[in-house]
Amino acid sequence: MAAARAALTALRPPPDSTPGPAPTSEELLGRVALGDEQAFSLLYDRLAGPIFGTVLQVLRSRPHAEEVTQEVLLEIWRKAAQFDPARAKVTTWALTIAHRRAVDRVRSEQSARDREDRVDLLDVRQPYDDVVETALSTEDHSEVRAAMSALTELQRESLLLAYYHGLTCREVAEKLGVAIGTVKTRMRDGMIRLRDALGATR
Repeated sequence: MAAARAALTALRPPPDSTPGPAPTSEELLGRVALGDEQAFSLLYDRLAGPIFGTVLQVLRSRPHAEEVTQEVLLEIWRKAAQFDPARAKVTTWALTIAHRRAVDRVRSEQSARDREDRVDLLDVRQPYDDVVETALSTEDHSEVRAAMSALTELQRESLLLAYYHGLTCREVAEKLGVAIGTVKTRMRDGMIRLRDALGATR
């Protein structure tokens, strides 16, 4: 994004002081399509606020919204020639781009979190599967009950939600109302205690 910001900054010369009627956004964008940097400077100042507001409503994070706003403005510069005034006004077109970019960012971040959760859950589930298999093969069920009762309530609930209900670490955290880092730690600690109590090996 540093390069994108630098590019946008370079495209923003001092405002034109020539008197006269203010051009419409459609006129400005038409000039931008021809490479008019002064027109882009004026359009930038006109659209930056509404774009930022639209993006912020979706992302709820000022730093992220500022970054995406710069990406949108750069996209407007690059795609100015593709604008069709017969289909929409410039502001509507720009805000549509802004909303799409913001939603894409949310989906990208959610996908990254989901991948992390799947990895974390695999790290937890495999050794827990081994522990459960050992528990089921144990004839002394009182030993199993004792091992489970030795766990804290959070450890026991976290492991059961992950194993029997297939929840991710993030889903377990949300269901129990605790931090995801706490859930990960308690699940790993709980597995160690179960494995030790039941005499399981990796």
